[in-house]
Amino acid sequence: MGNSILLKNASIIDGSGSVPYSGHIQIIDDKIVSVSKEEIKPEKENTETINLEGKFIMPGLIDAHCHISFDEPKSNDELFFHRREGLAAIIAGTNALKVLQSGVTSFFDADSLYSVGVDLRDAIESGIIQGPKMAVGGNALITSAGGTAGRLIPDEGKRGYGAVVTSKDEIVLEIRRQIKMGVDWIKIHVSGMVPRQTSEGELQAWSLDELKLACDTAHELGIPVVGHCRGAGSVKDSLLAGMDMILHGTYMDEEGLELMIDKNIPLVPTFTFQANLIDYAERMDASKDYKDIFEKEIQDNVPMFRKAFEAGVPFLCGSETGFSVTPYGDWHYKELEVFVDKLGLTPLEAITCGTKNASQAMRRDDIGVIAEGKVADLLVLSEDPSKDVSVLGNKELIEKVFLSGKEVDLNPAPKRIKDPSGWRISSYSNKILEK
Repeated sequence: MGNSILLKNASIIDGSGSVPYSGHIQIIDDKIVSVSKEEIKPEKENTETINLEGKFIMPGLIDAHCHISFDEPKSNDELFFHRREGLAAIIAGTNALKVLQSGVTSFFDADSLYSVGVDLRDAIESGIIQGPKMAVGGNALITSAGGTAGRLIPDEGKRGYGAVVTSKDEIVLEIRRQIKMGVDWIKIHVSGMVPRQTSEGELQAWSLDELKLACDTAHELGIPVVGHCRGAGSVKDSLLAGMDMILHGTYMDEEGLELMIDKNIPLVPTFTFQANLIDYAERMDASKDYKDIFEKEIQDNVPMFRKAFEAGVPFLCGSETGFSVTPYGDWHYKELEVFVDKLGLTPLEAITCGTKNASQAMRRDDIGVIAEGKVADLLVLSEDPSKDVSVLGNKELIEKVFLSGKEVDLNPAPKRIKDPSGWRISSYSNKILEK
């Protein structure tokens, strides 16, 4: 017998940016079948009725930039050299539940260690384990000068989340291989960090011709392309090449902005990582150089991003969850807070970026809003996020999470006793202090 739930008397924040209103929602199976300000008569005799008077209901959060397979590394060395494929998949499954219980009902896993993302998505969709809906990339395509790990990137082959491509033939082969394996997106590290670089942002590591080839190859097989871009040239050339979404997009110039507006390409700034490192640098014993770089990155790019938002560019909320700076289940709301505090969005506008707009990263139009015919991915909160988005970061205020019409058990899973042997960086000693 199908699932039937009637949610009554809630203050509804529908994700579209509309003013909240008091109303009722009828769910049958995994769908919202009715939303009304007027009383709803249950469509089935066995309907479960839940009175939510004084509560607030909104679409589940959609995190448009999450790394589910990384397991919170403290460094690229740990990420690239201390992860095993089978164990990464098992641990990713436990982390996916943390993400779901925090109110994230869908997320985009932009790139993955090994093939963990594809396999985890398929396991969740098959009901083998519980987790949010996923859209996934495979290994990020990088050149030997790309990525954000400098000399740790090999000249060829694979390492960590990256697949190094050295020729046009390798670009085509790797994209076709990933699509054969079942990815939803192709990700390209268009820019990267190299020693002694002098350019603002990151160095562009791909030519326009290479980017066009990559986009054409993926598009011919019906798969979109997303680019990691930190630098004016990388943004502009990615858009000229036909890219479907931009991650970061910092140091974009006016030419890049006009292309983004004309093509209506979504932007995922992903400032959460930087914001956390800035706010908690001393507590994390983080490098002051990194703190200064990230603080400048936010300050330098707020004016251009504000222009982009006002011009109608779709902004999506992504948290870069998966690193020690952004642990699973804790910071998925933070990008909304940054959009309000730094970009000047209203809480309602930020909620739209984290729900309706972010559904574009999932390539789905049936999630992210509360409306008839949409999937019933919902949050019930005891305080009003349309006045203060930080409410979404307080797990005590998240009373219920519905995933495809079914209520999620919010009791936390048992904590990890310890990390597996060799999973983290190990050292043979600390430095001997001078006498």
